[in-house]
Amino acid sequence: MSVQQITISAGDADQRLDRWFKRRFPGVAHGRLEKLLRTGQIRVDGRRAKASLRLVEGQIVRVPPGIHAAPRCGAHAPVSDADLRFVRSLVVHKDGDVLALNKPPGLAVQGGSSTTRHLDAMLDALRFEAAERPRLVHRLDRDTSGVLLLARNRRAAGKLAEAFRAKTTRKLYWALVAGVPKLPRGTIDMALAKRSSPFGERVAEDDEEGKRAVTLYATIEALGKRAAWLVLWPLTGRTHQLRVHCAEGLGAPIVGDRKYGAAASRLGGDVEDGLHLHARRIEIPHPSGGVLKVTAALPASMARSWALFGLDPEAEIDPFPRR
Repeated sequence: MSVQQITISAGDADQRLDRWFKRRFPGVAHGRLEKLLRTGQIRVDGRRAKASLRLVEGQIVRVPPGIHAAPRCGAHAPVSDADLRFVRSLVVHKDGDVLALNKPPGLAVQGGSSTTRHLDAMLDALRFEAAERPRLVHRLDRDTSGVLLLARNRRAAGKLAEAFRAKTTRKLYWALVAGVPKLPRGTIDMALAKRSSPFGERVAEDDEEGKRAVTLYATIEALGKRAAWLVLWPLTGRTHQLRVHCAEGLGAPIVGDRKYGAAASRLGGDVEDGLHLHARRIEIPHPSGGVLKVTAALPASMARSWALFGLDPEAEIDPFPRR
């Protein structure tokens, strides 16, 4: 296969180069993509480009030989009736510019070489009356539940993306952790770097090569010395930031986190095995003015754990001062 020169359309604009590439070429592993960028085999308008480059309509991306696109039956395939009903049931907010979903744990936001069912493949079911396909403006890990925002038009996508970049967004997560932090509240400030392993991509503390990651945390209730309910506010958006910060920064891994907590995150008994991390609330400047505030109910798995420990799943909690 020869070199491909792909022009960025309006629908693909204002997303990171690496995310665009993974959507279009899901068979390319993350490590290989990084090498292609590092060696200049992938270029934008004839120039070397970083993974974080925000694409603009009309730019031309050079794709080297041997890279195969996903079949057209992928992300834009017709959505089944069952998936249409399912994805529409997740909507917790809808206006002319923004959709907010309460994503369940286990649902991937975007596809990959081993992921065929994901939210991105269902977005056509969320057009409703809009002319454009909704756009993802941020992500949640597959096993993390909670508020996920979609832009319903290009203008809204740009405004929301800018709010995330400018850090004018307030995202509060709930977590059940194994163990209790020594201090009831504080700031975790660690440099994090991605590492490849036989078990997939991992993130670890690395003061030399890592990128700064900052999280505010507050203990809402300690359950003896066994566990604690935390509210987390990530001030940065690094991969697996909250999971690593809890496990390594606090010494209290999130319950059910097999990647970073292993055996230490298993409470046993009647506590669910799944990851107990939920994007509970988001506040963000609305594309048309004002502030959008969305709260997402706990998934059934976490709600059962909250009931087991006598915690309030409907609590309105914001332990952090306004900035």
